[in-house]
Amino acid sequence: MKIRSKIIYLIVAVAGFLASCSDSFLDRPPLSEISSSNFYQTPEDLRLATAALYAGDQWGAWTYYSYLQIGEVLSGNMVLGHNGDAVQLNNFAVTGLNSAVLQNWKNMYAVIAHSNITIKGINEYTPKSLSPELVNGALAEAKFMRAYAYLNLVVLWQDVPIIEDNDKLALDPLLNRNYADDVFQLIIKDLQFAAENLPTVDETGRVTTWSAQGLLAKAYLAWSGLNSTSEGQRNQALLDSAKQYAGNVCKKSGLLLMDSYEDVFKYENNDNQEVLFALQWTAGSGDWLTGNMLQNFSKGGKEIGPGGIAGWFDITPSWDIHLQYSEADSVRRKATFMYHDDYYAELNQAAGGYTFTGPAGLKKHIIGNEKDVNAPKMTNTSSGEHTPLLRLSDVYLIYAEAILGNNTSTNNADALLYFNKVRERAGLTPVESFDFDMLYKERRLELAAEGHYWADMVRLSFYNPKKAIAMLNAGERVQVKWDNDAKEFVPADVFGVITPATVNTFRLPIPSADITVNPKLLEEPVHYFK
Repeated sequence: MKIRSKIIYLIVAVAGFLASCSDSFLDRPPLSEISSSNFYQTPEDLRLATAALYAGDQWGAWTYYSYLQIGEVLSGNMVLGHNGDAVQLNNFAVTGLNSAVLQNWKNMYAVIAHSNITIKGINEYTPKSLSPELVNGALAEAKFMRAYAYLNLVVLWQDVPIIEDNDKLALDPLLNRNYADDVFQLIIKDLQFAAENLPTVDETGRVTTWSAQGLLAKAYLAWSGLNSTSEGQRNQALLDSAKQYAGNVCKKSGLLLMDSYEDVFKYENNDNQEVLFALQWTAGSGDWLTGNMLQNFSKGGKEIGPGGIAGWFDITPSWDIHLQYSEADSVRRKATFMYHDDYYAELNQAAGGYTFTGPAGLKKHIIGNEKDVNAPKMTNTSSGEHTPLLRLSDVYLIYAEAILGNNTSTNNADALLYFNKVRERAGLTPVESFDFDMLYKERRLELAAEGHYWADMVRLSFYNPKKAIAMLNAGERVQVKWDNDAKEFVPADVFGVITPATVNTFRLPIPSADITVNPKLLEEPVHYFK
């Protein structure tokens, strides 16, 4: 982690605070030592407090239980068949007891609680001697994190409770859900504050105004389809806002894509310039669920596992996404998924590299053993990869989609410029126009294994549910298998019976544990903003 290592003590303290809460986000969160009156007194205190927001057990549990499971398995990009909860996601039979659903809900609210505590501490305890620029910058980081968590929640559940003040929650823990429009309003308010108060450049790993404006564009794009009154049509004013903020990042940030797609995800390129927001992990610093757990999803052998221990999750690309990769799109495919006989020079370097012998497995997030990355303490539960959650190419494609808007296709010069930047970096030929299907395919392959595709499908369902349902039901949600006799890939058997997707598929069930604690979650939502 390039943000100073002495913040680890603070991350541990906050992790303890969050772990002390029970499974329900509605339980009263205790105040941590960090929010005491003797903290937030110096510029260093503020930097330490906000640095703790980038890691911790709330993010560790989320990446382990929900990040790939919901973003990739539920969307049909990947297949995970190791237990009943995973099979539910693959088969559109998700219940309120599902661990991926519970952990996503619980840990996004833990991120919100942590952000709220930080905001309250800064507002109440920071002395007037500190500059407004410094104070507002710290508040902006916390509000960025809160907005990210709420955007995750509103896309997956739509109407969710809004909590800005943990103390008010303690006094009245039985909350109604709030309308999705109100949640989007809070997200926009937080991100506009962040965009105005974050610097254009900061120490490597911290969010900047470009991070906030990129996330603003993503939020506006999602919101534009909500409450659509005509199928296939989105709110033009919100599309224009998405275009504005994404365009700022594309044209004014000075940031560029890396030349090589595969280099984006290598350990030595953590926090490269096209990563706008990433979780900040330290190799070897975390115990179970307190560090980056994604190395566990490796289907490679023990020779590429830290400490000689192989991953234990049987996660693979789906047959459906396998069919999306053209022969020309081999760069992105190989950087995302290992296929039979693929060779990787950066893995198991001491032995001259690594050749994958399985049928197919995850490559993105798999950075090798501790010698490969010169991190002697790294384990499968504490990878040193800084997990990217928002990248520049995502914003390029958001910009292109916002310009496409409600049109069938576009040959707009700006849209084509950034759409083709993504394609050409992948080794594909530029196009002279594109339509919705081309754009969604590009997003799917560019961002595969980064947890975005289910959110893309949900926001499509907001304004064109028939198309979203048809796309989900057309996918072949089975694993990729290698036929050694025929020397070719073939589809494997499906896990269980796949229930056809419906419009209800796009809204996750509220975790059963939270409904038991607070039955008001089943009532009609109410407005938060009057």
